[in-house]
Amino acid sequence: MKKIILKPEIHKNKEIILIEFDYNLKIKNALKRWETRVYWSETFRCWYALKSEFELNSFYDTFKDLGFVDYSLLKKKSSIVNVSVPKKAPIKERLNEEQRTVLNAFYKYLKGKRFSESTLKTYTNLVAEFVIHQKEIKEFSLRDIELFIEYALVPSRASISTHRQFISAMKHYITFTQMPIEIDFNALAPRKSKLLPNVLSKEEVIELIRVTKNLKHRVCIALIYSSGLRIGELINLKLRDIDLQRQVLKVQIGKGRKDRYIPIANVIMPLLHNYLTTYEPKTYLIEGVDEETPYSTESIRKFLKKSCGLARIIKRVTPHTLRHSYATHLLENGTDIRYIQELLGHSRPETTMVYTHVRSQDLQKITNPLDLFVKQIELQQKNNTIFNEKQTLKGTDNP
Repeated sequence: MKKIILKPEIHKNKEIILIEFDYNLKIKNALKRWETRVYWSETFRCWYALKSEFELNSFYDTFKDLGFVDYSLLKKKSSIVNVSVPKKAPIKERLNEEQRTVLNAFYKYLKGKRFSESTLKTYTNLVAEFVIHQKEIKEFSLRDIELFIEYALVPSRASISTHRQFISAMKHYITFTQMPIEIDFNALAPRKSKLLPNVLSKEEVIELIRVTKNLKHRVCIALIYSSGLRIGELINLKLRDIDLQRQVLKVQIGKGRKDRYIPIANVIMPLLHNYLTTYEPKTYLIEGVDEETPYSTESIRKFLKKSCGLARIIKRVTPHTLRHSYATHLLENGTDIRYIQELLGHSRPETTMVYTHVRSQDLQKITNPLDLFVKQIELQQKNNTIFNEKQTLKGTDNP
């Protein structure tokens, strides 16, 4: 079997991925058809792709049957050092021994409250930044928290969501350390942003699926949209969660620790059968380069961005946009909002109600005052024309 070696390199001050292999017409033609643009380098005497555009999962899926893909060199740390923009050292390296001990205990404290892995990581990291800012483990006041927000959190351009998460994390940290401080969350946390989601039209969704040629990528987009999945729910779907006979999939331990069943659209059943026969996944429905490992969220975001370019969609589209579009289209089709809440796995109906603000049918029923004003002018002009014509005819009848 032919060997295809992937290597990180610098070329013309750009990070690239070299694609080395002994001459083979099938591999060469596959490179030219691959969805990511490749270039020939006379310097290295091989093909290459820009690192910013290269997507390992996509490459592996395309070339795994044409040769052995050796990507071991990509796992090594890059030798490229950006001296102009120094990166902040990892949190663990910036903590002293005492701080590390306290934060490890705090992590276990949060784990005992059965928080999700994502919340554990977020809360611990946010508190760690506060502790590093304090420079040492000591008693602190409410003003110390406010100073950290003013001089560290806000200047770092943290989002409103991160700001609110920091306040929540500090409430738990204060309880953990048993310090005599009380935090009024509503007084200290900024008001939550009420942003309306971007929504694709039905035509844009169909075009997005149509232009996505890679079978695995097409299945990902079709499933996220047609089942309203979160990206984390998609990559964690296992083969045992798919019931093709009942035509449903089971989302296990979704957000808020809620399991739910979701129907699979009729039109994607042939696509799903084709994918399962072609790729033969072992554990996860959508597997990564290594067998029995889930696909990466970064890979999904990358190919979705490419597909949007091919479909000429200029809206900002993320995997969650497809979920928003699914919910909005259900509502526009007359589906009861209580069913939509269950399908999306929302704990509160208020979360689902946001889609009532974006469905186009309700917006189209509203008569814009400008349209009404123009119609009134047109009607008035039409009446004046008819009146003038009648007056002209009267003048003609009287000699």
